[in-house]
Amino acid sequence: MRGEEREQHILEGAVRFFAECGFDGQTRELAKRLGISHAVIYRHFDSKEALIERVYEHVYTSRWQAEWQDWIIDRSQPLENRMVRFYQAYAACVFEYEWVRIFIASGLNSYGLPQRYLDIVRTRIILPAIAEMRQELNLPQHAPQEAEEELFWALHGGVFYMAIRKYIYETKVTDDVEAAVTRTVKAFFGGVPAIFRAG
Repeated sequence: MRGEEREQHILEGAVRFFAECGFDGQTRELAKRLGISHAVIYRHFDSKEALIERVYEHVYTSRWQAEWQDWIIDRSQPLENRMVRFYQAYAACVFEYEWVRIFIASGLNSYGLPQRYLDIVRTRIILPAIAEMRQELNLPQHAPQEAEEELFWALHGGVFYMAIRKYIYETKVTDDVEAAVTRTVKAFFGGVPAIFRAG
């Protein structure tokens, strides 16, 4: 196996391994599962931390779509429609065993991966959506208030909780995720604009 192929093989194996074992899983056990020596891993990755960073890039950064932010600020459609479109695409991208389990596992240690990812969600989706909500409701623009952010995080969390139920709690979740996402977003817009107007 060539060097690049070996590195990709290790990376893909690490994604599966950390999804099952969390980041406390030992690289010796990973090597054993992959049928390679422990030293081979460190020929391609300088440290366990470097391997975890590559896992983060492979699982999270590479899946983020730049067009999602553009959808949020596209005023040719009502904001509700834009948010439905985004969350349907988002769910299709991240509702996956390895993505969800690595995300949750990484939140239980000091690697800081969820914080970095959620900062992307905040700056590229949550904050623009707040501004778009205020614009759509003809409200004055100002720095997002904590309460406004919490409302949109509740929407985000409500969508993602379906994935947690499926891949962490291993409980029954509807097969029609797209329809469930649509209902969740519509329920949000059924009440939240009135809260924005009330200030």
